[in-house]
Amino acid sequence: MASLTFLSRRITATARGVTGAALAAVLLLTACETPTVQKGPPGTQGDTSIFPPGVLSSDGAWGPDFVGPLRPATPATPYVGLLLPLSGPNAKVGQAMLNAAQLAIFEIAGDQFVLIVRDTAGTPDGARRAARSALQAGASIILGPLFATSVQAVAMEARPRGVNVLAFSNDASVAGNGVYVMGLSPRSQIQRVLDYSSLQGLRRYAVLAPESPYGWTVLSAMQAVIDKNGDELTGIAIYDPLEDPSPQVRALANYEQRHEELLDLRKTLEHRNDEDAKRQIEDLENVDTVGSPDFDAVLVPVGGKNLMTLAPLLAYYDVDPDEIQFLGTAFWADSRLGSEVTLQGGWFAAPPPEMWQGFKERYQATYRSEPIRIASLAYDATALAAVLTRNASETGRAPDFSRAALTQASGFAGMDGIFRFLPNGEIQRGLAVLEMTKDGLVVLDPAPQSFEELIN
Repeated sequence: MASLTFLSRRITATARGVTGAALAAVLLLTACETPTVQKGPPGTQGDTSIFPPGVLSSDGAWGPDFVGPLRPATPATPYVGLLLPLSGPNAKVGQAMLNAAQLAIFEIAGDQFVLIVRDTAGTPDGARRAARSALQAGASIILGPLFATSVQAVAMEARPRGVNVLAFSNDASVAGNGVYVMGLSPRSQIQRVLDYSSLQGLRRYAVLAPESPYGWTVLSAMQAVIDKNGDELTGIAIYDPLEDPSPQVRALANYEQRHEELLDLRKTLEHRNDEDAKRQIEDLENVDTVGSPDFDAVLVPVGGKNLMTLAPLLAYYDVDPDEIQFLGTAFWADSRLGSEVTLQGGWFAAPPPEMWQGFKERYQATYRSEPIRIASLAYDATALAAVLTRNASETGRAPDFSRAALTQASGFAGMDGIFRFLPNGEIQRGLAVLEMTKDGLVVLDPAPQSFEELIN
């Protein structure tokens, strides 16, 4: 990997228990412009964060605006803006991502690194104000925000200044013209798992997706990959997430026709009235259908409670997971889902679990809590900016956050595996294919270690 090979080596060492040097970067934590200086790793005895009077209220909430003295940005020491929802309904998500960014600074950044944090409040207006504040303070690259609608607002502030944005959204529609999306895209997950399943000889596919922009994105991506591989999309079921999905699942399974075929078969066997027919009738006693659905694999691109509802429902309508391969996305990356029998043996694409596990352990040791899954995006974005800054300072050059630097073909390595930004602002990732088992998640096909290994 270019640029972030250092990240991989250092994280591996840290995961083995090697403690990094004391944090030398200046970290600015703000609701608007509230500085905090970190003297040691966050959450440790060396953490001597200094908050000016009035910055934090008695209950620990973000306090009134504070304009603190900022040392001028220089070519060797640029400012990096970090925009997160630190107040409002998504404050916990924002705080977890901020924690991850601080961890990246402690583990990766050199002396020449300044991170300016701004609160977006999770709204487009808040994001616009946060971006304007960070840019006025001298930010030469923006990390964040989280939501697609906020990304558009930030881009309106950043583009006229020629500042690139590494957004945490996975919505490809907001990418381009200086905006690069870091989120795990549905397209990359679907391509990875379908390419793998096609190589295993599966040719006919079905999809059970929610009626939503995400669901339509999944369907579009699936059709494109299937066409590329010369396979067939033989079943489509789109369900309303707010209503009972049984009718759509029943139709996808072709349950009615298969049930009628069973009744016809029983009648035929009853008319024969011989011993062989009687044995066959006995075999069909507890069967609702005959034959199989018109597909070899079914993609269910949801997770959590929705997946735990849909998977058994498919089996209930005789989509047998012993005969039909169940496929998923990174929403399946939860070993607890293996308690559902119908999901056992299912395949899905997700970031390689090894690096995430190491990150999770270090995060828990530092903050005494479990990180949310997307916290790794904030870590990787901050690490990328820190490494580009550090590498430049070691050679006496100014950090390069240009399009050319961000879209280098060899890409980068982070907590979610290798990744690279494409010229259109979208992200390409090296994902693993995993299998759900009752005992946890098993890697079937490891994530590539370089982009030369990826299937085109």
